[in-house]
Amino acid sequence: MTQKHKEFLAAIEPHKGIIFKVSKVYFDLLEDQEDLRQEIIYQLWHSFHSFRNESQFSTWMYRIALNTAILFFKKERNKSEKLKVYENESKLPIENVDAEDDNLKLLYSSFQYLDKIEKALIYMFLEDLSHREIASNLGISEANARVKLHRTKEKIKSIIKNKGI
Repeated sequence: MTQKHKEFLAAIEPHKGIIFKVSKVYFDLLEDQEDLRQEIIYQLWHSFHSFRNESQFSTWMYRIALNTAILFFKKERNKSEKLKVYENESKLPIENVDAEDDNLKLLYSSFQYLDKIEKALIYMFLEDLSHREIASNLGISEANARVKLHRTKEKIKSIIKNKGI
């Protein structure tokens, strides 16, 4: 193993939870989550040389992971046989959510009704990123991040209430 490989593995190890959480937010099926995790790791490796220590490594990693997830999700969504639309379902299958807490399972189920940007927003909110950090990661203004996050939270409340989740 080369020195570059060792540096890469050492850099991502403390932040590997980012990869798992992003994949869980974007996909319900374990197989899809695993595919996305592999793609994120590949993109992190491919971009590792471009990290210039101008921000925290975790911030850079968030940006790569979310951008990869958005593109991957869009590509997978175009494969109609890969993802199913649950428009008429009152509940979504959540067999791969490991959480013991039923409320957390319900929350993750509601994420399936969010668009890709809303998923990124709520993920970063759940990671306790500030509005400024969210804005920076998404390339939008801080005020826009606040508004979009508020609307996303309201949408989640509505989904849970109206869909019976």
